[in-house]
Amino acid sequence: MANPWAGEVAVVLDGESRIAKLTLGALAELEAALDDGTLVDLVERFEQGRFSTRDVLGLIVAGLRGGGWQGTTADLRTVEIGGGPIQAVRIAAELLARAFATPDAR
Repeated sequence: MANPWAGEVAVVLDGESRIAKLTLGALAELEAALDDGTLVDLVERFEQGRFSTRDVLGLIVAGLRGGGWQGTTADLRTVEIGGGPIQAVRIAAELLARAFATPDAR
């Protein structure tokens, strides 16, 4: 079970629940993989509804890796994300919100 107070989000991959969390290492890995700007730019794209599926996939992979998953982006492309694409967008947005929320805002 995910602990929102610790920034965790539950992700279901092929029917198996996993924990995702944007740790500092996961954020650094994500930023290095971004083709379009910085993490601030990514957050702004989400706030403005201008994000891409690549952004969503990158966030979920980074979160899963921060939660201990050893997979890659290529691995995630071949699994079923519980709830489909709409849930994937929600998960990505929730990861960002929890990563950058102050403790009193959670």
